This record gives sequence, C-alpha cells and structure tokens, in this order.
Amino acid sequence: MQIDFENYSIAPIQHKDAWRICDFIVSNTDRLKAFFPLTLKANLTPTLSEIFVNNKVKQFQNQKEYLFTVKENTNRTIIGLIYVKELQKVPLQGELAFCIGYQYEGKGLTSKVVSKIIIWAFNEIKLNTLQIISHRTNIGSIRIAQKNGFIFRKTLLKSHQKYNGEFVDMELYELYNPK
Repeated sequence: MQIDFENYSIAPIQHKDAWRICDFIVSNTDRLKAFFPLTLKANLTPTLSEIFVNNKVKQFQNQKEYLFTVKENTNRTIIGLIYVKELQKVPLQGELAFCIGYQYEGKGLTSKVVSKIIIWAFNEIKLNTLQIISHRTNIGSIRIAQKNGFIFRKTLLKSHQKYNGEFVDMELYELYNPK
C-alpha cells in the first residue's frame, strides 16, 4: 500500500528504510527531543535504526501499531513519520502522532498527510475514534488537528515524559468516524 500525492508518498515502514530514518532523525534531533523522545533515542545510530525498523515492521504486520514514512518522491528521502498507535488501550480507537522535517514545516504538507491517514485508519482498520495528543505550545500540531476536524476534549495532566525526563500536560483532540 502506498498513498501518492503531489511529489510525496506515504508508505508502511519497510526494512530498507533504516538508514533513511536514521538520517531523518539525526537531522531533526532538536525538534524531536520534546515530543518524540523514544523514537529519537531508538534511532541515533544506523544500528539502532535497524533494530527500530525491524520492530516497527513486525508491529505493522501484527496490527499492533502502524508506522508510515513520508517520502519526497524525487530522491526518496524520508521527510516525516506518522504513527497510528495506542490501538490496544481502547477497542477501535487509535492515536495519530506525526513529525515532519524542519525544511518542510509550515507548508501544509503534514495536514495533507494526516488527512490521508485518517481516511486509511477509518476505512482499512475500521477505527471509530482517532486522537491527536499535543502540547499546548505545539501550535502547528494543534492547527493540523483542527484543520482535520478534531475537537478538543480535555487536558491530560502530566501525561507525557520529555527527553529530559520532565512530565508535561498534553491536550487531547478527537475525531469520530462518520461512517
């Protein structure tokens, strides 16, 4: 499965993506520290990225968690990641988590990627509810949630641990499958 739009594609994580993911993570370390600390720590070297990718491919195949890469089609560079995760906590509910490279920020690309994955999650894995959990200072993520029809539900107190170990409050947004 691959979703193509403009000069970009969204595809499930593949074994061959390890080096490209490592490159993406290392180039965007500063922007990933706050809200993708586990992904960051798991991809700081090519060897760690191979382990990470092997794990994520298995999770995708076993329908435990879905990780997609966003690539620029011309040179196949990974420019972003989008997860559909936390599928086991509540039946037919998942959380979207996404990140984009600093060069692609503010161009509306992430919002388009999220809209494509929403359709996939509702149609292919039959989720009823999708969530986006964002820090109140992450204005871009909140705008993406709102542009895609997500509604603010509540503040989750001390629900996220940052790279430095600090726990912070997060904002919960939800979208329901219109069926």
